[in-house]
Amino acid sequence: MVSDNKKVMLTGGGTVGHVMLNKLLIPELQNKNIEPHYIGSKNGIEKDIIADMNIPYHSISSGKLRRYISFENLKDIFKVVKGVLDAKKILKREKPLFVFSKGGFVSVPVVLAAAATDVPVYIHESDLTPGLANRIASKFATKVFTTFEATTEHFTDAKAEYLGPAIRPELTQGSHEEGYALTGFNSAKPVLIVMGGSLGAKKINEFIHSHIDTLTEKYQIIHLTGKGNVNKKVKAAGYKQFDYVGDELAHLLAISDIVISRSGSNAIFELLHVKKPMVLIPLGLDQSRGDQIQNAKHFKKQGYAEVLKEEDLNLENLGNTLDDIDNRYSEITYKMTQFKHGFHPDELAAKLIGEASQSEQK
Repeated sequence: MVSDNKKVMLTGGGTVGHVMLNKLLIPELQNKNIEPHYIGSKNGIEKDIIADMNIPYHSISSGKLRRYISFENLKDIFKVVKGVLDAKKILKREKPLFVFSKGGFVSVPVVLAAAATDVPVYIHESDLTPGLANRIASKFATKVFTTFEATTEHFTDAKAEYLGPAIRPELTQGSHEEGYALTGFNSAKPVLIVMGGSLGAKKINEFIHSHIDTLTEKYQIIHLTGKGNVNKKVKAAGYKQFDYVGDELAHLLAISDIVISRSGSNAIFELLHVKKPMVLIPLGLDQSRGDQIQNAKHFKKQGYAEVLKEEDLNLENLGNTLDDIDNRYSEITYKMTQFKHGFHPDELAAKLIGEASQSEQK
């Protein structure tokens, strides 16, 4: 057992997906008498998310990593260098047992600093193909953990291990009674839940709002719009909007039959865990590096989901896709029951502490 004064350093940012596993790990580490700290950017989304956890947060300079030629790249080189120096000071002062990185551009200076100060680095990659930050950082990592089995093939210069998705058992413990109480719905019509991620999805939101009368002829609809995106002018029987939900999500999923969602890895694996067939509308190449497109294609291939391009989103295409899922509902949910992989954050916390403690003793 490690001593009570042991610390670990978590990092990752830029999107909610680069933070959420860290957030799940924090209480598990604390339960093991480990003091978690976080290194993030000065104004990134990670700072707001981690603020609720009441752990030390260290801000560093960070530059964005781009795949295209830009004058900003030159400026950001200096930001990354400063970020490495900032992170080295923090690591030397706090002396963590290890650094755990979820990726995003802020993580690169932290990983480089850890390598320079002989602190073990563990990386987690959620998507089917690694992002630029994790591709760079993996060259300095002790080990890379992956959500998709095929992802391990992309890390030829690092020790990669397939873990599967993080599992939140509480998502399977939702109550139909609570779900109906939250929405005012009943069992008369099937329920669609529309999820655009923490920030929402503008085009999906606009589509639902514009066609709510037609959509509610057949379905009751729970619409998670993203913070600040509830449209109070849009009202219909069998339609309930939330900008954000926390513990209530389990109850809302309990009464939901089909999910319309983006295809971020964390979200779709949680939907797989609770066995909810999906219509996935991935972010396009104009908004991302294509990771959501790859994730969606993989889930379609496995038989868990149907995929709609955002530019193809209209009433006819959505109606046909939903009908197809309805017709194959038992087949889809059966395939979902065959997926047995995954880990509880407590298991990962124990694994990280154990590996890092062994490394420390060598």
